[in-house]
Amino acid sequence: MGTFKFDEIAFNSTEKKKPVDEDKYTYLGLEHLDSDSIYVTRYGADVAPKGDKLIMKKGDVLFGKRRAYQKKVAIAPFDGIFSAHGMVLRPKEDVIDKDFFPMFIKSDYFLDAAIKISVGSLSPTINWRDLKELKFELPSLEEQRKLAEVLWAIYDMKDKYKKLILATDELVKSQFIEMFGDPNDPLKSVPFEVAFTIRDDLRKPINDTVRAEMHENAEYPYYGANGQVDTINEYLMDCIALCLAEDCGAYGAGDATSYIVDGKCWVNNHAHVLIPKECCDINYANAFFRVMDLSKYVSGTTRLKLTQGKMKEIPVVLPEFDQQIMFADFVNQSDKSKFALQEAIKDLDALSKKIIAENLIPAGKE
Repeated sequence: MGTFKFDEIAFNSTEKKKPVDEDKYTYLGLEHLDSDSIYVTRYGADVAPKGDKLIMKKGDVLFGKRRAYQKKVAIAPFDGIFSAHGMVLRPKEDVIDKDFFPMFIKSDYFLDAAIKISVGSLSPTINWRDLKELKFELPSLEEQRKLAEVLWAIYDMKDKYKKLILATDELVKSQFIEMFGDPNDPLKSVPFEVAFTIRDDLRKPINDTVRAEMHENAEYPYYGANGQVDTINEYLMDCIALCLAEDCGAYGAGDATSYIVDGKCWVNNHAHVLIPKECCDINYANAFFRVMDLSKYVSGTTRLKLTQGKMKEIPVVLPEFDQQIMFADFVNQSDKSKFALQEAIKDLDALSKKIIAENLIPAGKE
């Protein structure tokens, strides 16, 4: 185990260029990097990006220095250009193994240390002059190679599980189309208010100050756009209802836009409250909103919003009740498979962190 400053571990490539039109096809911005993956699945821009951009080479490690708490790290999949709000890092192979290097940069050991030196409040950023001085403990190159082999095996297994989760979502959409046809076909649907009674009068926001005073003996769920966000000591509702995100939600086909509440709870104004009518099974309705593409009904760019008026325009495919139950049961079984895969991913994450802690972080510094 040896101690090294970060500039002894990595090169920070600062070579830049002013993009031309063809660069739009090989541009990577921070928006293309996912916090939970080291692989890039999205890239490019409609037009050539403005301002100087970093030149990246295939295999470089890309690190988001702006808002580093988002923990965005990826391996460049091709030669191209990268956001100036990031860093293009390359390993110094006499100190760190090239296969171990991406795992090191992606590790909490490195990221937590880097985040602590961010400067600025609205958009905290890491400066190279500070980052290069950070010191890290590294095992021998031989040990690094062994660690890299294990960590990459774990990471690739996680990636396979994530792909299986996506395949499960696609299976749900395919099953819906096979049973009922295109969920976006208005000719096979009924008006929104035939299926639901809108009860937005049951919801009410609470500001953070007031909510902080409602934690003593808290026992009732407090829900927002995407599910439970707190537990408080009062409730407004005592029924079973479907909540559909009004804002802060994801509205594409396959996204979990809705959720079910049952019993005493409090829903804030970031979710619409819907009571399905007798012709509509609530579990079917919850599954329907997952396969339905709601993106054309929302407004806004950075913060999407589904107003009550636009929500009323959503056509609802409403098959016979027994078919609704059948589809809801199918989705329930699919969700069980997804949950098992998600738990397996959590276990692999825990194993990876344990390996890092046992082999990378010196005793007493966890």
